[in-house]
Amino acid sequence: MLITPNYVLITPARNESQFIELTLRSVIAQTVRPKKWVIVSDGSTDGTDEIVKNYAEQHDWIELVRLPERSQRNFAGKVLAFNAGYTRVAELDYDVIGNLDADVSFEEDYLAFLVSKFAESPDLGVVGTPYLEENMMHDERFKSPDHVSGACQMFRRECFEQIGGYMAVQSGGIDLIALLSAQAKGWQTKRFDEKVCRHHRNVGSGEYAGTFRRLLNLGRKDYLLGSHPFFEIFRSAHQMRSNPYIIGGFLMLLGYVWAMCRRVERTMPEELMRLRRRDQMQRLKRVLRHRLKRPARQTPATARL
Repeated sequence: MLITPNYVLITPARNESQFIELTLRSVIAQTVRPKKWVIVSDGSTDGTDEIVKNYAEQHDWIELVRLPERSQRNFAGKVLAFNAGYTRVAELDYDVIGNLDADVSFEEDYLAFLVSKFAESPDLGVVGTPYLEENMMHDERFKSPDHVSGACQMFRRECFEQIGGYMAVQSGGIDLIALLSAQAKGWQTKRFDEKVCRHHRNVGSGEYAGTFRRLLNLGRKDYLLGSHPFFEIFRSAHQMRSNPYIIGGFLMLLGYVWAMCRRVERTMPEELMRLRRRDQMQRLKRVLRHRLKRPARQTPATARL
């Protein structure tokens, strides 16, 4: 009989009063609860602290850590907040550490399902599931089965320590860099599609308001994180089929090309960029082969032959 690994959770949160109670209720309802859950308020000013404090007073395994408000806002701040929580679990005996967003919810067996995967396979370093949100701009078909999104990333402790935790890059992509770093160290990473978590705030909406700005930034971010140009063209063309039609894919490609023309410094380390591009091109080839092998749609005339 497999023993479910002990796990801890860390949640960086800034002004999440609208949704964090959904996350709190989801974790408290879990069939297998974390050994400790540290929620780090990154200078919240909207009542987030009061909500978390109320739950922490009722559950001794939940801890609130408050950080002062910072003048500069960027994605590196999320890593600083995570690290503040990481120090609070350093002396604990645990097997798995999770980075959980403060605006997600899930079923009561969600976390037990994820941590059990580590017991089943000693080579697994990172696991997670797809997430759902309204007006999603990320098509799961463009993601490798090895991709684990940052909404909920669960790491084997040994893997997380080997990669040195999250890299504090200002432009974002900290979850992707951590994932590729784990793969570069020889760990398996896997997304399990049997479960999903619900993401209540659109990805990127905190830093970039408006659909058009989000699409522009998505293309720019793809460039910064080393996405292959051919893959980006294909991805942008596919985005043109979704709302906002045509313009959405054009804006994504424009954001990518604009960053490339300006020679914006990439935040993805070179070795990880090569790893990502190799995976992208392999997946693109599989998609194209599948489309070429697909039989042509019959017309009424050919159907009668």
